Amino acid sequence: MNNASSRDFNQKPKVDIITPPSTPPDLVQWTQVAELKQGTREKNLSQYQSWRLDEIPREDVLDVSEIVLSKLTQRERGIVHMDATAITAGIRERKYTAVEVLIAFCKVTVAAQDTTNCITEIFFEEGLARARELDEHLQKTGEVVGPLHGLPVSIKDHILVKGQDTSTGYITWANGTRAEKDAVVVDILRKAGAVLYVKTANPQTLLCLETNNNIFGRTVNPFNRNLSPGGSSGGEGALIAAHGSPMGVGTDIGGSIRVPAAWSGLYGFKPSVARMPHAGLMGSHDGMDNIVGVVGPLATSARDLELFCRTMLQYEAWILEHAVLEIPWRAEVVEGKTLPKRLSFAILWDDGVVKPHPPLVREMQRVKQALLAAGHEVIDWQPLEHQEGWDLIVKLYLLDGGQEYRDTLKLSGEPAVPGTEWILNHAAGRPPYTVPETWKLNLEREGFRARALAHWNSTVSRTSTGRPVDGIICPTAANLAIPHDQTRWWGYSSHWNLLDLPGVVFPSGGRLNPAEFQPVERVEPRNALEKEMWDLWNPETFKGAPINLQLIGRRHNEEKVLAMLNVVEKAMKA
Repeated sequence: MNNASSRDFNQKPKVDIITPPSTPPDLVQWTQVAELKQGTREKNLSQYQSWRLDEIPREDVLDVSEIVLSKLTQRERGIVHMDATAITAGIRERKYTAVEVLIAFCKVTVAAQDTTNCITEIFFEEGLARARELDEHLQKTGEVVGPLHGLPVSIKDHILVKGQDTSTGYITWANGTRAEKDAVVVDILRKAGAVLYVKTANPQTLLCLETNNNIFGRTVNPFNRNLSPGGSSGGEGALIAAHGSPMGVGTDIGGSIRVPAAWSGLYGFKPSVARMPHAGLMGSHDGMDNIVGVVGPLATSARDLELFCRTMLQYEAWILEHAVLEIPWRAEVVEGKTLPKRLSFAILWDDGVVKPHPPLVREMQRVKQALLAAGHEVIDWQPLEHQEGWDLIVKLYLLDGGQEYRDTLKLSGEPAVPGTEWILNHAAGRPPYTVPETWKLNLEREGFRARALAHWNSTVSRTSTGRPVDGIICPTAANLAIPHDQTRWWGYSSHWNLLDLPGVVFPSGGRLNPAEFQPVERVEPRNALEKEMWDLWNPETFKGAPINLQLIGRRHNEEKVLAMLNVVEKAMKA
């Protein structure tokens, strides 16, 4: 194997495609690479045959969320249903060992892979060895090594984990990108006592809100396998939703943490750029900083998002990575000590491009009533140029006209999967932007952000609190988890990347019951895109899909966003 990751993080790996010498340079070549990679994964899984399901569900069995737990004892079921905060407390108090916790999650991981195709790299033995070390340390010293002592954490494939391959959804990088160092986020996780054991699927190119690539194939949603778990952190979404991981690490440049969280019924957090460590990722367009992605957590509770962020900054990430801002974590803000007693929220009911599907509108109405009943203020958010924002950010994504993506695909001869082709078609026939043209686009971006700031500040004239709204509540997408290859509108997620505002996704309305949405509502479409998205709306199609919402705050106000989420959840439970 070609070791590439000892180079600078921004340097692409030199890759040798591992295929038999007799393989002709055509499509057979890339399929051989995929077969080899899948074969390696299966060989690793086969070591744990006793953990595999007695029978793989037929394709017409759509909801596998309970089936994946069938090999667990009652004690193990209790473990995998705990959130990360409870798990770390249980290990610290010696109610559980790190080894038994990891084994429980590994059992589900095996079943989740066999039913949803969510993982890429498997290193259970390495994880078990670390878990044993942690148990011995606690037994001998009575102290934990850090706030995540013994916690299993899953990692998105394109994040470097020392010793593991980092194919990132590209055939040409598969089998030849074994990392020689950890990403900064992984380094901190290890120091904090986390146990790493698996990497999870991401799509070809990463620039997709579903998860599909030619190496491993498509990842599906454990609640309805006809639907996507989202992307690009879709492997994380499917694995955590299936209870194969209590906490995972994803990345987000257009919705890639928040959409999988929303479509998989989880909590997900996208911070502003430079608040959390980001160095040590494999992907295209290294060095392009016209629009920048972020690292963040997916988890099963709001408090686990805070646990992740607090841990990252407890270890002074700004010392490890020059781009991270030296802003220590403000726990007192998360606890609500600095929040006004009465908050003002705005709800984005419709972005003016694609009206959200009925379950999301109903859920926003329910949240509004809960917040009003709790004494808070709720006004309507007036959408600001969402179509124009998308037109701008997609130019920033594809400054080179998509050339690097296509060149990387050509190295192996693999075809673009549908999601890749869809996004690259936004730059079809357009040459790369010149350097002066990229400067102009940067000016447009900054102008857009300035207008958005003024727009937010102007809400002071419509609130009764004497200040602008504190946060915005909106969907993460116009639809729930979508049928495969049907994602067409990113505007409810990518808009906030363009503005670099922090956003948290949270479960709100359970899972969709089709009987609650009869007769089927229709709208008069305002544009072809809205027609296409509403043609998909049929309650039966989305049966079992989780219903989540999104809360947006001001730039670099991550703690306040999580504090406001606590307020929203308290109101919803009242």
